[in-house]
Amino acid sequence: MTVDAHHHLWDLHVRAHEWLRAPELKPIWRDFGLEELEAQARACGVDKTILVQVAASADETREFLAYAACTRLIAGVVGWMDLAAPGPAEQLAKIRGGAGGQRLVGIRHLVQDEADPAWLDRPGVRAGLAAVGAAGLPYDLLVRPAQAEAALRAVRALPDQVFVLDHIGKPPIASGETEPWAAWIRELAAEPHVVCKLSGLVTEADWGTWTVPDLRPYAEVVLEAFGPDRLMFGSDWPVCVLAGSYDDVFHAATDLTAQLSVAEREAVFGGTATRVYGI
Repeated sequence: MTVDAHHHLWDLHVRAHEWLRAPELKPIWRDFGLEELEAQARACGVDKTILVQVAASADETREFLAYAACTRLIAGVVGWMDLAAPGPAEQLAKIRGGAGGQRLVGIRHLVQDEADPAWLDRPGVRAGLAAVGAAGLPYDLLVRPAQAEAALRAVRALPDQVFVLDHIGKPPIASGETEPWAAWIRELAAEPHVVCKLSGLVTEADWGTWTVPDLRPYAEVVLEAFGPDRLMFGSDWPVCVLAGSYDDVFHAATDLTAQLSVAEREAVFGGTATRVYGI
């Protein structure tokens, strides 16, 4: 089974997503729905997907879960909850008790948008993360370089929580630099409860001129650090449209993993996601 472990959907008539109004994001300032996703995913042989939250919105999470319950393609939803709010276990129970709640496979917050680089160190946030782990759910970790050290501290403080690093930690691919990102990746990978998504590479590269060789040094770092059994493919569609089509991203990932054995490629393109998200 081939799994796309990271994509989004949005309907601007339902939710405005003001962040999409930035001039450079004009190519993706439109609706992206299930029918368009299905056509592109199926063309690449993708059998199942993981739909990931876009907004810090409990309503969006409920909508996504209800949506996933009505289609065979979306196997699970990584939703949002207010990690810092009181009663995180109760929040999770409420989400799971709603329509499609059985499709909740993980939680994510847009930590990358937090002004405080130590947001993950806050006691309330740590309590929320612990509740996610106690509920048996992985937590998708979306951070920028300024938040890297706080992310590492959170990972080390919560050894029973499975963390999924989104977009290989957003390295500066456009500049061609690998440090200090690569050293941080190796530190994270030394913690056995962290896995990583081979996703988001093309939008960290130069959108107009990237090539697979530009991406390869970064893919090699995460392949070596995490190994195929802790690495999973994600398209990051439709954000990836800024730099390339679904097909472009899928085939770049196949090129970057072509040296692996059949069993190792099966892990990256399905096995890891199936195990971690329990789909």
